[in-house]
Amino acid sequence: MKRFISGFTSENENRPKKRDLFSSKVGVIAAAAGSAVGLGNIWKFPYEAGNNGGAAFILLYLFFIITIGLPVMLSEFVIGRKSRSNVHGAFHKLAPGSKWPFVGYIGILAAFMILAFYSVVGGWCIQYVIYAVSGTFTNGTSDEYCFIFNNFITSPIRPIIWQLLFMAISAGIVLAGIKKGIEKYAKILMPLLLVIIIILDIRAVTLKGAMEGLSFLFKPDFSELTGVSVLEALGQAFFSLSLGMGAIITYGSYVNKHDNLSNTAGEVTIADTLIAILAGIAIFPAVFALGIDHDQGPGLVFVTLPEVFQAMPGGFIFSVLFFTLLVVAAITSSISLLEVVVAYFVEEQKMIRRDATIIATALISIFGMICSLSLSSSVKIEFFGKNFFDWLEFVSSNILLPLGGLFIALFVGWKLGKQKVLKELSNEYTINAPFYHVFIFLVKYIAPIAIAIVFLNGIGVLKYILMIFK
Repeated sequence: MKRFISGFTSENENRPKKRDLFSSKVGVIAAAAGSAVGLGNIWKFPYEAGNNGGAAFILLYLFFIITIGLPVMLSEFVIGRKSRSNVHGAFHKLAPGSKWPFVGYIGILAAFMILAFYSVVGGWCIQYVIYAVSGTFTNGTSDEYCFIFNNFITSPIRPIIWQLLFMAISAGIVLAGIKKGIEKYAKILMPLLLVIIIILDIRAVTLKGAMEGLSFLFKPDFSELTGVSVLEALGQAFFSLSLGMGAIITYGSYVNKHDNLSNTAGEVTIADTLIAILAGIAIFPAVFALGIDHDQGPGLVFVTLPEVFQAMPGGFIFSVLFFTLLVVAAITSSISLLEVVVAYFVEEQKMIRRDATIIATALISIFGMICSLSLSSSVKIEFFGKNFFDWLEFVSSNILLPLGGLFIALFVGWKLGKQKVLKELSNEYTINAPFYHVFIFLVKYIAPIAIAIVFLNGIGVLKYILMIFK
């Protein structure tokens, strides 16, 4: 495979010698926040909050974001900028001759697998924009919307068409490079995303009965919390920031040396959390105002919300805006995942960006098509009771991402060395790093324990242990 990839192009001599970088701090924040802000914020976060008591869950989530998510994100930025390399090359440069580069392979594999099934869901979002524009969500019932959704995702052809379009859009942005592609479009898409979600928020909170939804989101009832809620909040805090998949390390490698990494990580974390909460504001006041169940799980977006939109004044416009929002959020995340694989091909396999993007896109699209077909009613692709889509989601989310995050925390906390970390955080001792000691403590002790809990819970071991000690 390596021989094939390396031999794919004869234009290695035309590869640029100078590594592309983000041109501004705004570009860094837009791109990294775009990576973190995805369907997990707008789709998963609201239904996790809905299933786990609303405001109490959000407070737990914020606590874990600060104590676990932010330190691991900053660790990834440190690794990326210090190495100036892709996720595999980063560990090879910082720990030469060791086994640590295998962590880079975990990140590349995780990004590849996630984008394979994520692109399928991205295709669904494009289809739902078409549904919204065509007036499909008019005078329908919950059962009808459920039928529309199931009929679409089980079709063997239509989801693949939209999935390939979604991948083509992502590839076009990545193909243009860091400044002219990822940074340029992140600066356009992230403000667009924010404007759309604010418009949706304004409409939601002005609905009659919306205050009940806002109370659900912001008035904590800790009696609703369970041990499962704590684990869900911890997992959501970790996964929400795109940690463990190599995206932040890769983007960190394009950050200028004069940028303050601590501030950047903090600003990206704030942006990600803000979008998640704004998504909740856009959804729950409307759901409560119209008397619809708030704990619908993943079907909240594709089944419940169409019912919400058709019941509210101006629902046509807001349904179009909402599903456009989903597409934008999905694309900002997908380009970061694709860049992880492309950067590896360019720097480790010595390919030009064009060829690297084409090959990465083609390979991911093939696996994505298999994911989509595994959901089809006419094609049965299952292993041990799970279809291919579910397997990729399970392995990446429950195994690869926690392991990647765990090893990243251990690497920065125990292997890289305190002085090297301080040097990077202080920009060669030219700026202050006031939270350095707190950061080292969290990344050395707290984050590994918390991520290990996420991992054990994800693979079912923690549940088994708790059952034994009941």
